[in-house]
Amino acid sequence: MPELVDTHVHLDHPRLRPSLAEVLSLARQMGVGKMINVGHDLESSLAGIDLADENDCIWAAIGVHPHSAATLDQAALDQLAALAPRSKVVAIGEIGLDYHYDYSPRSQQKEAFRTQLRLAADLGLPVIIHQREAEEDVLEILDRAGPLRYGGVLHCFSGSLATLDSCLALNLSIGLGGMVTFAKAEAVRAAARAVPLERLVLETDCPYLAPHPHRGKTNQPAYLPLVAAQISRLRGIEEGELIEACKENAQALFGLAKRIKGR
Repeated sequence: MPELVDTHVHLDHPRLRPSLAEVLSLARQMGVGKMINVGHDLESSLAGIDLADENDCIWAAIGVHPHSAATLDQAALDQLAALAPRSKVVAIGEIGLDYHYDYSPRSQQKEAFRTQLRLAADLGLPVIIHQREAEEDVLEILDRAGPLRYGGVLHCFSGSLATLDSCLALNLSIGLGGMVTFAKAEAVRAAARAVPLERLVLETDCPYLAPHPHRGKTNQPAYLPLVAAQISRLRGIEEGELIEACKENAQALFGLAKRIKGR
């Protein structure tokens, strides 16, 4: 079976960090050979870089999540820009909008999103985008930014097929994870069937959103094969074909093979 790439993990989270050696060992046993640890603020971005430096199988994305948008002042932005050239930093993220909790005012979320999109463009990096109950505003901001030259991922995709088409037009790939196994997540399954194979990447978003039959428990990269198996069933293709395609997509988007050779 080809190697799996988990494009969205939070291994620095307190639910995973204390048992990291065990988590990584089980991931390897289940065929997950590469992971991208995604930051949500400066502290977690720095933690992700440390994890990437310490583990050959981990890369890092750095950024400020909409929940923490109020913290993105000029000093924080300068620090992100200084961290970005590190050899295993492969993306800016996760960034975007979250209107479900509104932990930061929406005006600040929008400004932080726009600012980090510009930062990614200036640095030549893809983006990892978070969207929750803010689809219209996310697409409007992305549309104003134009098709993303360096690409990116709308992670944990749960939108309509019309939204899927908009994302593809903006040069975004689609990240699918445990939700595709949830009984009532028909929109996610519809997206899994419809997204072009060359624009699909796999993710767990661990420790969140564990797939069935682990739903409600702490998610981990070792559960990624459950996501791959479900999507391959939905698409009617061999699991190995799906995994190989998603690996190639992730490596091309985030430059993982290049980063291995160049570090």
